[in-house]
Amino acid sequence: MSYIREVIVTTVDAAGAPHIAPLGIIAEGDGWVIAPFRPSRTLDNLAAVPFAIANYTDDMLVFAGCLTGRKDWPLVPVTDWPVPRLQSALSHSLLQVVSVDDDGVRPRYFCKVVGEAMHAPFTGLNRAKAAVLELAILVSRLHMLPKDKIDREIDYLKIAIDKTSGPDEQMAWNWLMERVEQHRAAD
Repeated sequence: MSYIREVIVTTVDAAGAPHIAPLGIIAEGDGWVIAPFRPSRTLDNLAAVPFAIANYTDDMLVFAGCLTGRKDWPLVPVTDWPVPRLQSALSHSLLQVVSVDDDGVRPRYFCKVVGEAMHAPFTGLNRAKAAVLELAILVSRLHMLPKDKIDREIDYLKIAIDKTSGPDEQMAWNWLMERVEQHRAAD
């Protein structure tokens, strides 16, 4: 089983326009694999500019926002690196693509870590943050999952939201639930 870390990946296109995306990056040796399914702006950007940043954040608004059309999150430049980092990142890793395994459906961009930095302390775990992250993953797969599985997962995750969420986790949850409701209405 692969170790996967949920992060916000920042990339840029050939013109330098940034893109942010929530992704699970896969541990591979002493580096990471970025492997979103096609079509993907992240993949297009990595093909044009083979650098990325893995932003480690516990800001669930960013994860939920990226999946609900709210992608305008503050970025800051990184010295001597073509890709900016997420301003709210607690830390980040600079990733350089060293090889690509392109299977046509889900290319795997193997990246070495060429630098890391910390920006703020990690202040602990919160069950509501984990629930929002799980709902974000669920929302990214609504088109693939049966309705009853979606409903069961949401019912379970809502327990943590009701017991432990702060205002940000509640807002992120609400954004994601709006997307779930839109999906249900379309069926």
